[in-house]
Amino acid sequence: MPIPPAASALPAPARPSVILLAALAAVGAFSIDTFLPSMAAIARALDASAVEAQQVLAVYMLGFALMSLWHGSISDAVGRRPVILGSLVAYALASLVCTLAPSIEVLLAARFMQGLFGGAGSVVARAIVRDCYEGAAAQRAMSSLMMIFSIAPAVAPVIGGLLQQAFGWRSVFAFMLLLALVLITWAWRALPETLPQAQRAPLAIGALARGYAQVFSRREFQLLAGASALTFATFFLYVAASPAFILRHLGMTETDFVWFFAPVIGGMTAGAALSGRLAGRLSLRGTVQAGYAVMLLGMLANLSVTRFITPGMPAGAALTALSVAPLVVGAFGLALISPSIQLMLINLFPERRGMVASCQGFTQLMVSATAAGVVAPAVTQSSFTLALSAAAFLASGLALWLVGAAIARRRERQAGG
Repeated sequence: MPIPPAASALPAPARPSVILLAALAAVGAFSIDTFLPSMAAIARALDASAVEAQQVLAVYMLGFALMSLWHGSISDAVGRRPVILGSLVAYALASLVCTLAPSIEVLLAARFMQGLFGGAGSVVARAIVRDCYEGAAAQRAMSSLMMIFSIAPAVAPVIGGLLQQAFGWRSVFAFMLLLALVLITWAWRALPETLPQAQRAPLAIGALARGYAQVFSRREFQLLAGASALTFATFFLYVAASPAFILRHLGMTETDFVWFFAPVIGGMTAGAALSGRLAGRLSLRGTVQAGYAVMLLGMLANLSVTRFITPGMPAGAALTALSVAPLVVGAFGLALISPSIQLMLINLFPERRGMVASCQGFTQLMVSATAAGVVAPAVTQSSFTLALSAAAFLASGLALWLVGAAIARRRERQAGG
């Protein structure tokens, strides 16, 4: 979607392609979803338990979360381009170790390393958007990035399922290695530096500690980041539980993950497109409120379907459609919420864009890692218990948003008075 040059912080020649930024941001999600169809095969091949196989996802998310605290701040100090390229090289090496892993312990260690460096794109890309765009143009660019980025989670499990069926689970990690090499080449050629030397912050431990303390201690950040993380976990819980949800509850096969991911990501893509169209017409807060209204409708439908309609239904198109349709509605609402909250968070500290993106990413990923490693294994006994758990995440996220919105309105009235 076009972005008016007049609203841009950098001239067009200095701005990277949104498609490239989305591809860099998608590495993290791609590394999650591609291997999901292989989870059971990994457990069998490496003589691991189902819980240990689930931790292959959880340790990746943990590494992703821990390093997300630093990607943005390091990029604030040394520039965006070196962080992206260096992280891609390290991610490629970790992918090679995953491909050759002789045991579950080695695979877990390599996946942790993948997580440490696979998240650089998702953090730094958001900072690059704010380097390049301002105002409504930033919202449109963030929505475009999310819309393109949303393709990866839909395509990844399809590719993973086909690779698993044709060549086995090691081929999935070999594909991640190939992806990293392609992105290294692309970024080397096409990613400009968007943070001028004069705007960089020194990478001093004391200054960083004070900066992190300032960000994490601000009440508005706590409420917005918490709301965003818990709301995203509503969707991510289904991603983490997708092997059980798709193979056990829906009765499908390893090549059928597309019937879950494609519709859900389609809903997310449509929501991101609408978010971009609303930029400049509806406030960030209004867009978030609309997104929550849509997510609540989807969640109520999900609870009703899993409690009263789908129990006892035979596997087939009807069961799949009824089970997935409410999740599509929820994904649509989530895509309205996420770009706006991310911009609201970054706007709290415009001089620390990278650090705020890191702190927000860390918060979201720690909640997601908990959803993947702790909650998902405990709630997959039925579709209804999974839906209840997702509803609990959504209710918690909405509660934090409402508290934050009430505080913001009170401050606005006081300022106006």
